[in-house]
Amino acid sequence: MKPKRSWWVWLSIVMILGWAAGAGAADEINIGALNDMTGATSDVGKDYALGIAEAINYINDTGGINGKKIKLFQFDYGYRIPEALTKYSLFKQKKCVAVLGWGTGDTEALAPTVGKDKMPYISASYSGHLCDPKKAPYNLFFSTDYSTQARGLITAWFDKKWPKKPDFGKRKPRIVFAYMFASPFSSASIKAAEDQATMLGFEVGPKQDVSLFAIDTKSQILAMKDFKPDVVLHTNTVMSVAATIRDAYALELGADNIIVNWGFDEALPVLAGKAAEGAMGCAPWAFFGQDVKLMDKVKEYAQKFNPGIPLEKRTIHTIQAWANAMGLAEALKRADKAGDLTGEGILKKGFETMRNYEIGLGLAPVSFTPTDHRPQSKARIYEYKDGKFVMMDEVDLKARWPEKWEKEWLGW
Repeated sequence: MKPKRSWWVWLSIVMILGWAAGAGAADEINIGALNDMTGATSDVGKDYALGIAEAINYINDTGGINGKKIKLFQFDYGYRIPEALTKYSLFKQKKCVAVLGWGTGDTEALAPTVGKDKMPYISASYSGHLCDPKKAPYNLFFSTDYSTQARGLITAWFDKKWPKKPDFGKRKPRIVFAYMFASPFSSASIKAAEDQATMLGFEVGPKQDVSLFAIDTKSQILAMKDFKPDVVLHTNTVMSVAATIRDAYALELGADNIIVNWGFDEALPVLAGKAAEGAMGCAPWAFFGQDVKLMDKVKEYAQKFNPGIPLEKRTIHTIQAWANAMGLAEALKRADKAGDLTGEGILKKGFETMRNYEIGLGLAPVSFTPTDHRPQSKARIYEYKDGKFVMMDEVDLKARWPEKWEKEWLGW
């Protein structure tokens, strides 16, 4: 229980720092932030929340937005959609010009509202549903979207692993999906995953409903055994994924595991032990501590503002938070230089002017256009092998299937 208390203590400090970041400044830009520190995705949300506050402090310390300080209003909403709607109203009262959001359910629920309000909303939901400007014009993020991640993972496994299996060339590969059916986040990429698997010639087995809170998944694993899958796609967060692959290992399912980003982090081998060996996951950013541009600042600000949390306890989710915060800051700088910090100005003169923009942090270059808000088409695939996360493939969906990318896959 001690680590949990420590999180709370330091989280409280971070929130105070965040609130105080621009206090008293004459020229400020207000930004809202919704985070999950106590709800269904808090296993990955706490580190992300810390990263948001640390990145905003870094931005302010290095000149802010063309000299203007960011004032951050950061709240825990416990992964509850009604609470997210309430906090969004508060952000409007505080005259926030943009919001750093969190989950898929609340982000998709708010999408029509933020579109109507012309409020740029940069979330940690990377749902493909948010990438079509016709449907969600003010939703953006700095990551590979979930659908592209799932398509990339299935393709990488098909290219790299399937040819080495004894039954290669004798039958179709078999795949099943393990996720929480009722969760908009967990189910966001399943339609695209099924489409990709079918296109590549997989036999798709019965989907398995695995809760985000799961600690025992033996019944789902036994159901999978009837189908004898070669590979399982996981789209839950890390605690649930770890429980699933741990049970699969114990019950000798014999399938490989491919995992969308929120289930594939530094905690996976800690929670799943030997079962994590060989797991493949999509990681659009560097893991915490890897030698990439800006990582020295990420580590410096983690130590500066949260010295009670050892760096070895920090995760890739801090990096994700920095990517969204730094991306928003760049859009604000461009819009401010153009003299237009309205929501429409931030979108049109900020985000949608980015072409192959490089943030660092191990993130591939990002582009947004008025007709396509998919930030990037490359899925970077890692394998957990011999105690390390090793990059094994990079699947460029746009380069490999240009017509489908252009005409079919946007928005789902």
